[in-house]
Amino acid sequence: MTDHQNGRRLASGPWRRLRLSSLRVRLVAVFAVVALAAASSASGIAYWLNRDAVLKRAQDNALTDFRGSLTRNVSNLPLGASCADLAQFASDVATFGLSYSVVVVDRNQPDCVADSTPRFTINQVPPTLVAAVAKARPVGAGNDFAHHLYWQRVNIGGEPFVVGGTEIVPTGLTAYMFKSLDNERADLNTLGWSLAVATLLALIAATLLAQAASATVLRPVRQLADAAKRLGEGQLDTRLEVSGADELSDLARTFNRTAEALHGQVEELSAREAQSRRFVADMSHELRTPLTAMTAVTDILEDEAESLDPMIAPAVRLVVSETRRLSDLVENLMEVTRFDAGTARLVADEMDIADLIMSCIDGRAWYDAVEVDAPRGVLAVVDPRRLDVVFANLIGNALKHGGSPVRVKVTQLPQEIVVAVSDSGPGIPEDVLPHVFDRFYKADKGRARSEGSGLGLSIAMANAQIHGGTITAANAPAGSGGGAVFTLTLPVAPPEPGGAAAAGEDGTAGTRGATGTTGTTDGTERRPRR
Repeated sequence: MTDHQNGRRLASGPWRRLRLSSLRVRLVAVFAVVALAAASSASGIAYWLNRDAVLKRAQDNALTDFRGSLTRNVSNLPLGASCADLAQFASDVATFGLSYSVVVVDRNQPDCVADSTPRFTINQVPPTLVAAVAKARPVGAGNDFAHHLYWQRVNIGGEPFVVGGTEIVPTGLTAYMFKSLDNERADLNTLGWSLAVATLLALIAATLLAQAASATVLRPVRQLADAAKRLGEGQLDTRLEVSGADELSDLARTFNRTAEALHGQVEELSAREAQSRRFVADMSHELRTPLTAMTAVTDILEDEAESLDPMIAPAVRLVVSETRRLSDLVENLMEVTRFDAGTARLVADEMDIADLIMSCIDGRAWYDAVEVDAPRGVLAVVDPRRLDVVFANLIGNALKHGGSPVRVKVTQLPQEIVVAVSDSGPGIPEDVLPHVFDRFYKADKGRARSEGSGLGLSIAMANAQIHGGTITAANAPAGSGGGAVFTLTLPVAPPEPGGAAAAGEDGTAGTRGATGTTGTTDGTERRPRR
């Protein structure tokens, strides 16, 4: 098996359900995105609310304790306190309550900076906080004190701290507090991880829920798709089981009504088509008997035409010509009905394609107007009589509507044989090309009555298709002389019995099987008039 076939099998197997464009994947993705957005939003809000609450509680407790400790210990400070006294004062304030460090600055002793621990100095206090502490506020309504306790959160050495500061009135001292928030940060990190895990669990739960929901919702959709596929394959009795009163049930009911209506219309059309085919077949059979007698009479009249009155001879010749034309039309109709009824069969044998082409040309005396490029030894298993019909149609059509020289070229490929018939005419109009193999189609609508019936190319296509081949029509490039090119493609061996390619997929004729006999065609009208 080739890589291409492997890839196609994967695409049509279980992996097909996981393609990104499937409704299941999109539904799961929507559920996951909504769940992720909701869980992330809720977790983010919860984190920030808890963060503000934890930090506010820690800093409020530290600032309140710092203010109370200053109030209790400032009375023990002697007048004109020395730098050593200030160091003791800072130590007493720091060790009285919560665990924090204190730095005391005396305006009267600029060189004296007392700290409870050597870790912190006045240089680590943010300048904005120093400026706010030193600035006196006007005392008045709504403000009873000139100095207040200020605070600010900072990072010192990668560790979060809340730094508070205030003036100690009237001593001229300024005290600063350094309270670590590292414990609170650890608590917040733990909270963040917990919320992240909760978000992940919510996402997993939403995905599983979406999978379950999609299985429930998409099961009727998949059943509808399978039913539509079977209906498209011709199983017109396909129906869906309907239960419930939701939108999908309404859709199933609509599908059943549509399938029922389509079934009825197809049966009616099939009955009409079968009736039309029977009518054509019966008419053709009924016409053959009188036509046989008429043909015998016209043969006699044709032999005696030279001895008839000059006024009667043209009429006799016209009757002979039209009788033969009617006979050919009946034979063509009989051939078409055989294809439509599926009774056309191949009598196949291994033949040389070059011999068949030369036999067709010699039998119709076309050898002076046809150039043949067909090497000997190109063998294929074909029905020689049917292939003669195809060659007669293509070459006769080229001579009649394209003009000589007509060129026939045979090319052998590994698994098929290609026969190209080209002429020297003006080519086929582009709007006519799609219809050249249609039954009774003629390019010149103003000349609807002509020698041909418009069935020749249709029958030629059917004969090619019963061999497992096909015929295409095109115009040669302008640089190569122009003209129409009909290309017959045949397999080296025809399809197996029962598996022959059905002729008439383009609306021309159909067939089954691979053996038996068939009718003939005259090879006169093989292409629409141009």
